[in-house]
Formats: sequence, structure tokens, C-alpha cells
Amino acid sequence: MPIAGIMQAPSVLEVNPSVPIKSTEEFIAYAKAHPGKLDLGTAGNGSPPHMFAELFMYMTGVKLNVIGYRGGGPALVDLLSGQVQVMFEGITSSIGYLRANKLRPLGVTSAERSPVLPDVPPIGDVVKGYNAAGWFGLAAPKGTPQPVIDTINKAVAAAMIDPTMKAKMASLGAAPMPMGPDEFGKLMARETETWGKVIRAANIHLG
Repeated sequence: MPIAGIMQAPSVLEVNPSVPIKSTEEFIAYAKAHPGKLDLGTAGNGSPPHMFAELFMYMTGVKLNVIGYRGGGPALVDLLSGQVQVMFEGITSSIGYLRANKLRPLGVTSAERSPVLPDVPPIGDVVKGYNAAGWFGLAAPKGTPQPVIDTINKAVAAAMIDPTMKAKMASLGAAPMPMGPDEFGKLMARETETWGKVIRAANIHLG
């Protein structure tokens, strides 16, 4: 049962600095000119970064070698070392490496620029209609008493307007996503339908 939305944050298309690419447009051209030469690290089969990459490949015709890891951390380690060349990864986990110039950002997955990466344009500026962002929320088992849901939702709503919490989210490239149970439930339904289409188109299977 949906309880409340918490926050949303885009991911970023990023490459190891050894790759001679500086924009989404250049990335598409390079990948098409060198088919099968770029290895894409993901947090695992069916993970959000994997889905964001599959949507990108579907919309551009680019083909990347998808390598699934057991989590985004190990994938980032290999991206930093050059074992893989590209990732779609959350800004919140990549921002430190991007600021240190250890990774190069090409585009953000959201429809608008991120305040923490103001010089990095949305992928959608090049790939029209591309828009993908991660989000986080709270849910409870079916049958959870309504008073419990209401109490938790009220506490989350209060946290979302706390200046310290908002500042912390902003520093990581995230933004509050205050939603009650009904609105959050509708978001979950929409996202399930949207990404279900991507999963079917890419013929992704778990296990």
C-alpha cells in the first residue's frame, strides 16, 4: 500500500574521462561508429540505471554491451578504473566523482537541468521525448491500518518541508516529492506501465 512520496532525482549519462566524448550527441555518433566497443555498467539486470539505458538505446538505435553488477557501487568502481566506459547512474551517488573530474557527465536523464549540474543539458535536448528520473517513497503491506498510514504520511510530509532536509537533498541533486497515498499510488501505477513497455521491448528477464 502506498504511503508517501519522498524524493526524486535524475540520473546522469557519464563516461570515463579516457573516452573521447563530451556530449550526448557525440556519444550517439561515437557509439554508432564503433558498434560493440562501449561497455555499459549497470546496478543489475532490471535496475533503474539499466532501464534508463535501455530506454536510451531504444530511442536512439545505439547498441551498448550491457554488463550487470551486483549494485551500483561495484559498477562505479569499474567505471572509474576504465573497466567499463559508460553508465547511467544516479546523481546522488556520482556527484562527488563528477565534481572531482574523475567522471565526465554528458547529459541528465530528467527533462530539465539539475541544479547541482547546471552546465549539463538534459539528454532530451538531443533525444526528443527522453525523460527518466529515479524516485523514492514509502509503502506498507496490504491491510496496514489506515491510522498507521496516516501517521507515517504526516511525519514524512513534515520532513519534506524541513529546511535542513531540503538543503541536504538539494546538495545531492535530489528534490522533495511530497505526495499522499492516493497521488503516490497513481505515480506507481503510471511508472509500472511506462517501464513495463521498456522491459517488454528490450525482452528483459530476471534470473
